[in-house]
Amino acid sequence: MRRVLRFGTAPAAACGLTLAGATQAAAGAIGSTPVQSFEYSVGGATVKIPTGCMFTHAIRGEGKRITYQNAGVDCAFLGALSTGFCNWRIDFTYADTENRTYRTSRGATHNECEIHPMRNNAPQTLPRYGKACAHLHVNGVRRVSQCHSITR
Repeated sequence: MRRVLRFGTAPAAACGLTLAGATQAAAGAIGSTPVQSFEYSVGGATVKIPTGCMFTHAIRGEGKRITYQNAGVDCAFLGALSTGFCNWRIDFTYADTENRTYRTSRGATHNECEIHPMRNNAPQTLPRYGKACAHLHVNGVRRVSQCHSITR
């Protein structure tokens, strides 16, 4: 049931952001990056992540104020049939316009295996314009990132 809800809510969220942007001074963005196929070892067993997964990062706010931020993985086809992502965490990083990272919100490492790992981040006000990124780490290795520009 969880898979159906996540796939069904993504288009609705995108429409909501578009409509909110038309009637308010707030801004938002949603972007997805394909998760490349990879293998890793957990407890002596090899886990393979096939193609068919997307890492999506959504952000809402106004100026340097972020009111909502979420990142997670949605898998379809072969990706939905895999064991999933074991020992995963999602980090959020913030960089200035010179691409210097000045803040990192490190997520907790989840030892269980999940097909659809996801994390929300707390609302906050950034000290500078630049970019906000989400990064998926699996078994200690950064596997995919997705970023959005934070501008005036």
